[in-house]
Amino acid sequence: MTDLPILRLGTRGSPLALAQANEVKRLLAAAHEELAQDDAIEIVVIKTTGDMIQDRALAAIGGKGLFTKEIEEGLQDQSIDVAVHSMKDVPTWLPEGLEISTVLEREDPRDAWFSNKASSLDALPQGAVVGTASLRRQAQIKARRPDLEVITFRGSVQTRLRKLAEGQVDATLLAVAGLNRLKQSELITAALSIEEMLPAPAQGAVGLEIRSGDSRVRSYVDAIHHLPTMQRISAERACLAELDGSCRTPIAALAEIEGDQLYLRTLLASTDGSQIFRAERRGALGDAEKLGRSAGQDLKEQAGEAFFKELEAQQL
Repeated sequence: MTDLPILRLGTRGSPLALAQANEVKRLLAAAHEELAQDDAIEIVVIKTTGDMIQDRALAAIGGKGLFTKEIEEGLQDQSIDVAVHSMKDVPTWLPEGLEISTVLEREDPRDAWFSNKASSLDALPQGAVVGTASLRRQAQIKARRPDLEVITFRGSVQTRLRKLAEGQVDATLLAVAGLNRLKQSELITAALSIEEMLPAPAQGAVGLEIRSGDSRVRSYVDAIHHLPTMQRISAERACLAELDGSCRTPIAALAEIEGDQLYLRTLLASTDGSQIFRAERRGALGDAEKLGRSAGQDLKEQAGEAFFKELEAQQL
């Protein structure tokens, strides 16, 4: 071995982000003998703007890129070789010269329900308080239960569960995938069905971003790529891109593989849940992006120009 690691993985420093980076390290070590040495792969923790600002909703401070920007800068200045991301945090448009080359096999994409007072959203008492930082979750909660109070609730898995235990809220939601990766799924009160809560685009997927021309790194990460996951999230992210979606827009999407077909369900909502638009598509696996764009166009047409103008006005 040289003094330098063969690969440097850049990641956020939360327990979940580190669990994901260590899973990538384990898979790479299993796929390549030279990466199995203890010092062959280094995990580099990078603090992002989204990690540093915890007292405001993401929509108020600029959206999803807040969890990826500093890590991508590490790729660009070559202080890391691979960026490890939760794909639901990755903007649809990437910096020039960078690409998502690889995704791991997707975890459970559903939302996890946590409450000491009710086993489900429908069972919460009238006027109960639900904490979530996600406009997507907020909109779907308000659409189903307009009587509930929804407040902004950010922080790591551990922070949010502590706040719930302290009684700051009556319920909160997290991604099932995160709890599974942290080996803490026993803490989940219930996993919400897709019909109750459609997930965020690419929820449950971990992606590896690399420099486009870096054939050395690509040769390593190609070995752990999961094509069915890429097909699914490509459809979901294409819908998001068509809507020019960010954390400021309540958008949900889930693509599932049924035989040789892709089944895509999508949703666009007003932030207060008073308006919900849905579109579904079925088609060939090779048409994932086309199906996503078509669903996004459908949602746009249903909502109309006035909807987006109103949404923009609310965010000013």
